[in-house]
Amino acid sequence: MLYNVVEIQKILPHRYPFLLVDRITEMTPGESIVAYKNISISEPVFQGHFPDHPIYPGVMILEGMAQAGGVLSFKSMGEMTEEEIQSKVVYFMSIDKAKFRVPVTPGDKLVYKISVMKQKGTVWQLEAKAYVDDKIVAQAELKAMIVDK
Repeated sequence: MLYNVVEIQKILPHRYPFLLVDRITEMTPGESIVAYKNISISEPVFQGHFPDHPIYPGVMILEGMAQAGGVLSFKSMGEMTEEEIQSKVVYFMSIDKAKFRVPVTPGDKLVYKISVMKQKGTVWQLEAKAYVDDKIVAQAELKAMIVDK
C-alpha cells in the first residue's frame, strides 16, 4: 500500500460520498498508478440505481478513474508540499472512447489502472481501465490539467 484513504484526502479535494478511491497500491510517477475502490451495497448511489437491481453507475467508474489519474498527475509534478497541493486542483478537460463492458455490483473490488499517454506542462492525457477480478469492466481516455484554485 502506498496511500490509504486518509493520505489520498491530502491530495484530492473530494470527500464522502464522492471520494471514489479507497487505496493506491502501486505508482510510478510520470507513468502509471494502480488504485481501488471497494463497492459496497451501502453506497448512497444504490438507493436509486437501482433499488431491486444494484448496478454501480458507469459515470462513477469514470470519476473514480479520473480521481486516481488526479493522484498520479499531482505526484508526477515533482515534490510539492501539502500546502502547494492544497492550492491546486485537477480539472478534467475531456473523456474520450469511454466503454462500459461489464456491470459492477455490490461486493466487487473495482481496480483502476491508469497510465500516462502524453504529458505537456500541466496537461495530462491518460489511458484509464477499470477491472473486477482481472476482467476489464470499463475504459476511457482522459485529459486533465492541474490549475491553481
